[in-house]
Amino acid sequence: MKKTQVFTTIAAAAACAAALLSTACSKPKPELHIYNWSDYFATDTLANFEKEYNCKVIYDVFESNEAMYAKLKAGASGYDVVFPTSYQARLMHEEGMIENLDLAKIPNAKNIDPKFLKIVALDKTLAYSLPYMTGTTGLAYNKDKVTDFTPSWSMYDRADLKGRMTLLNDYREVLGAALKFLGYSLNTTDPKQVAEAGEIVKRWKGNIAKFASDEYKPGMASGEFYLAMGYSGDIMQIMEGGNISYALPKEGFSFWSDDMVILKDAPNKDLAYAFVNYLTDPKVAAANMEFNYYLSPNSGAYELVPQEMRDDPMVFVPDEELVRGEQIVPLGKDDQIYMDVWAKVKSEE
Repeated sequence: MKKTQVFTTIAAAAACAAALLSTACSKPKPELHIYNWSDYFATDTLANFEKEYNCKVIYDVFESNEAMYAKLKAGASGYDVVFPTSYQARLMHEEGMIENLDLAKIPNAKNIDPKFLKIVALDKTLAYSLPYMTGTTGLAYNKDKVTDFTPSWSMYDRADLKGRMTLLNDYREVLGAALKFLGYSLNTTDPKQVAEAGEIVKRWKGNIAKFASDEYKPGMASGEFYLAMGYSGDIMQIMEGGNISYALPKEGFSFWSDDMVILKDAPNKDLAYAFVNYLTDPKVAAANMEFNYYLSPNSGAYELVPQEMRDDPMVFVPDEELVRGEQIVPLGKDDQIYMDVWAKVKSEE
């Protein structure tokens, strides 16, 4: 009995020591925390990065630039890489929220398309951001349900589509659409013009089902919604059935870039740089393009995507179309003009 107890005790102690040694020797994997839009990576993008860098990626999603910015300003910490739209990235840079990039740590930055930097980019020298994906904001519509479609923001005045349409839950995009409808710049700082746009949006509000930045995509796919203000790549992802199409309004539209930035207080900056460089590798960029059907302004990736994609004007927007587009830019203190009008739009019945 005692002899058995002794051996049992020795065996238990040995097992315990082995477990402690194993725990001490196996360090936890480093973590990379990213904050991004939904449905933005190919299915194996993150898994491949985790395998290559022996790390764990934690992926949180935001619905709008404003929601992301508000969360970070309220004190949310722990994120490493964030994907704001260019105008929001510039604001975050001006407020000291993000790193000035060391391009020596991002050798794949050489692949960024010079034409994109000249025409679209706000950060033309890649001082604080690298472009991830770029696209347009236009109108998706169900060809089986919408008769006499016109590529115009005036579609939101269609009473026959009441309750079957959505607008983005984004004050710069929606007020910008109304401004273009009125013939103004979507970056105007004239309070009267923005107020006039607000009245247009109030009118449209009476015909829409909701303001939606995520739900419109499954809603269009299921047939719940017949027309939606949406992002080009999102719409391409649900066009396989053949009854959904996409158009750029004749009055004008916004084109944009969602950028990669590294937060000033990022816990793991080395891994953050590695991730930005990884996403800018032509093979990875091409795979993500094929998945989300946006344009990665990465010259090396262009030849790696199918010819059908290279010929698609929804992805590679022709220059003659781009002239009707306009990039949203940060307006500093004048942004309050838009916020005040938007608050009235959202609050009034």
